[in-house]
Amino acid sequence: MSLKLNIGNKVYSSWSMRPWMVMKEFAIPFEEKVIPLYREDSKAELLARSPAGKAPSLDHDGLCVWDSLAIIEYLAEAYPEKAIWPPDRAARAAARSLSCEMHSGFVALRKECPMDFRRSPSAIPASEKLLADVARIECAWADARARFGQGGPFLFGAFCAADAMFAPVARRFEAYALPASPQARAYIDAVKRLPSWREWEAGARSEDWVIEQFTVA
Repeated sequence: MSLKLNIGNKVYSSWSMRPWMVMKEFAIPFEEKVIPLYREDSKAELLARSPAGKAPSLDHDGLCVWDSLAIIEYLAEAYPEKAIWPPDRAARAAARSLSCEMHSGFVALRKECPMDFRRSPSAIPASEKLLADVARIECAWADARARFGQGGPFLFGAFCAADAMFAPVARRFEAYALPASPQARAYIDAVKRLPSWREWEAGARSEDWVIEQFTVA
């Protein structure tokens, strides 16, 4: 099985980070191809790898899968022996629901706090919509931890796809000094201790590309 994951810049590409972390944490071998985003030739290079013309995309022996969540679901089917989703049915349903909510929601958080692994932590003026997103995320994390998190430090105990979906959010909480409870901070710290997080962060810090529209003063 030959897998190639096409990703965007590690400093900024939150969507690329999600399936990349899943593949790293579950020891799924793959080749990585970084495509710098928002350059003159970026769109053409992305379109050559997926019909959506966006990162990430997964190439499996000529079969293309695009979109972070679709890639994660594909990997869960391809590697059923790995607990990419929680084994328990109720936990798995909750994990998928949270992941889909992350995939389609939290617009204010995305807009006001773009992912930036180069940013030194500092607070920004937060809109009411951003604070509402933060409050919902805290509530979602707390509920998952209370119901399913007894077996470890992550949302459903052991690391799973839902944690990968929220990993860029953990970075946003840190980079923009967003308000968080001690329980949320503990969860963020657990995510940051993951080997995949540390490897992604090291890769991001080695990049020299700057995309001004994602750089918040």
